Amino acid sequence: MKVLIVEDDKILSKTIMQCIEKDFSVEQAFDGEEGVLYAKQDIYDAIILDLMMPIMSGYEVLEELRKAKINTPVLILTAKDGLDDKLKGFNLGADDYLVKPFEREELIARLKAIIRRTSGTYNEDTLIFDDLCLNLQNRQATVGDKKLNLQGKQFDILEYLLNYKNTIITKNQIFDKIWGFDSETTTNVVEVYASTLRKELKKVGYEKYLKTVRNVGYIWSSEE
Repeated sequence: MKVLIVEDDKILSKTIMQCIEKDFSVEQAFDGEEGVLYAKQDIYDAIILDLMMPIMSGYEVLEELRKAKINTPVLILTAKDGLDDKLKGFNLGADDYLVKPFEREELIARLKAIIRRTSGTYNEDTLIFDDLCLNLQNRQATVGDKKLNLQGKQFDILEYLLNYKNTIITKNQIFDKIWGFDSETTTNVVEVYASTLRKELKKVGYEKYLKTVRNVGYIWSSEE
């Protein structure tokens, strides 16, 4: 699961990252404009958003994202604790609102809750599709009693596709989510890993669910 932190205070952003990085993959944006640019890639499972930022406020960021049909769940994390502030955030499309200072455990619980509500697939321990089970804690994949030998980013790609099954995911989205914007490799690496993932899935008859959308990307689907 990948989370974007949009917070202009770099020390606080680092603190937030340290709080959640054991549970989530994290990227950071340090002003509202940068936050919009990152969020519009539509590769995140949740966004942590500050309200008081230069260039664009958190409210403006949220409004821009919802106008652009970016439905990534947003948790506002701010020092602004007034009822009017909370109502404005929710009316603009926020999924949750947490006031600073915060407890680490509550932040993680709220993130998991909004991801679970919006995707309908998040579970603390597993992802399941028919007899295919991904254990997110030990990063093991099994089909029945058969263990799949998934290496590193093969597991990450499968997790991503299962979380958004029946949805076309572009190669660029996969690349940005799993390798990151600053990776020195190219999107061709996605095809290589998808090919090796398909070979491993074929051993248990599940390669048919990983479908290539030519010149676009991939989709995990049981539909013919």
